[in-house]
Amino acid sequence: MKRDALLNLPNSISLSRLILALLFVLMDGRWERTFLIVAAGVTDILDGWLARIGNSSSVAGALIDPFADRVFVLTAVTVYLISGVLNTTQYFIFLARDIATAIGFVVARFIPGLGPSAFKARTLGKTVTVFQIGTLVIVLHFPGATTYLIAIIAGLSAVSIVDYTLALSRERVRARQASR
Repeated sequence: MKRDALLNLPNSISLSRLILALLFVLMDGRWERTFLIVAAGVTDILDGWLARIGNSSSVAGALIDPFADRVFVLTAVTVYLISGVLNTTQYFIFLARDIATAIGFVVARFIPGLGPSAFKARTLGKTVTVFQIGTLVIVLHFPGATTYLIAIIAGLSAVSIVDYTLALSRERVRARQASR
């Protein structure tokens, strides 16, 4: 992974999700918001794909991409909470995986031997993100599905948190063994 190129094309595409988050707050039409959510999802796929095929992955990109994802999702669910699309419990369930991951990241930084490789995206985490993005769209058009979709996100989030915790634990064991 390259350490340079802060504003390469993939990182610029990732950062565009910050603009999409702002537009999500400013626009209140159901179809406009649907378009913004879909655009955020497409940019999330596109930035990673371009980084891989262009061999332009960077440390900055590894931080910018998930940050932009989380800002967009946090913005959208906060707008939904304020507008009454989600209640407070649904809001926190929706964000549980993100909150746990953020806490885990901070705590793990203090554990000796855990380097940046320990914080790579995991398949289950990506799956939760896909369900979050899908839920953001579906609840706009089918509000009756909200409870069911939040329950799916809750289950996937719980499994994802366990998976991420186990991965960090394995990384810590490997780091200890390597230092002996």
